[in-house]
Amino acid sequence: MPEGDAVHRLARTFHELFVGRCCQVTSPQGRFASSAAVVDGWTMSAARAVGKHLFLEFSPPPGSGSAPLWIHVHLGLYGSWRFQGDGTFRAPSSVGAPRVGRDAPAGTRDHPGLTLRSSADQDGFRAPEPVGQVRVRIATAHGGADLSGPTRCELVDEEERRAVVSRLGPDPLARGARGDAAARRRFVLAVRARRRAVGELVMDQSIIAGVGNIYRAEGLFLEGVSPFRTGTRVSEARLGRLWVRFCDLMTRGVAIGRIDTVAPEDAPDTPLPGDPEASRWYVYHRSGRPCMRCGHEVAEQVMQGRRLFWCPGCQH
Repeated sequence: MPEGDAVHRLARTFHELFVGRCCQVTSPQGRFASSAAVVDGWTMSAARAVGKHLFLEFSPPPGSGSAPLWIHVHLGLYGSWRFQGDGTFRAPSSVGAPRVGRDAPAGTRDHPGLTLRSSADQDGFRAPEPVGQVRVRIATAHGGADLSGPTRCELVDEEERRAVVSRLGPDPLARGARGDAAARRRFVLAVRARRRAVGELVMDQSIIAGVGNIYRAEGLFLEGVSPFRTGTRVSEARLGRLWVRFCDLMTRGVAIGRIDTVAPEDAPDTPLPGDPEASRWYVYHRSGRPCMRCGHEVAEQVMQGRRLFWCPGCQH
């Protein structure tokens, strides 16, 4: 499942490629057809991410008397976006930002929820036939985006959007989150109030929005917190540092276009045999291998149906 950094990059991509443009909205699969028909021909006016939730705002034509509406998407485990377009259909060239062009963008393979493709047609974009069960297709004159397999895809008004956001915890990728004392305090108190394992709590989207399995493993490792310690037994100071850690890790993920948590001084000289991606993480997917810092064997077990990774030597 794409974590919060991937969804925030998606929002940036939509902002650059679609916001301010009239959009054709359809549902090739048919499951979203009635909602798509409502906003078809409207202009995308905003793209926002909150945790793992993406909100795309559509404004009606002037004088229609209708209020703006949002397409709310949660990709879940199987959802994905596919982008295709002509040579003008590209996002900013900032580091890690997804773009559509002749070359494959760096970092795409690290986030299976986002697939980018290019078109050789430079004279105008011709939308290809949908691939698979496309729930929503959003198209402009120069490109389009296809959504397949989401956990949630619904058309909501502003009140309904706010209701969804109100159920989420603070987002480490919200503007100014690292220095937001109120957001940090909200996270700290929510964890401290519960006798559940902190490894469960940081995956609870009502406590902190956007943290997934990789950031859970890496954040807890870097702060030396055992995933089995209950929330009531983690000090406010430690939890405050954990909030800042999540902010820093996820901000880096947005910037470079992938989840990469290992400091240069800790990185192995050569990739791990059979699993080069794990060289970018301290404990995630490294079960049975020595910890990069203490040499203790990294452990793994299932917690609430998800694979949990930690170092018993470093985390207490």
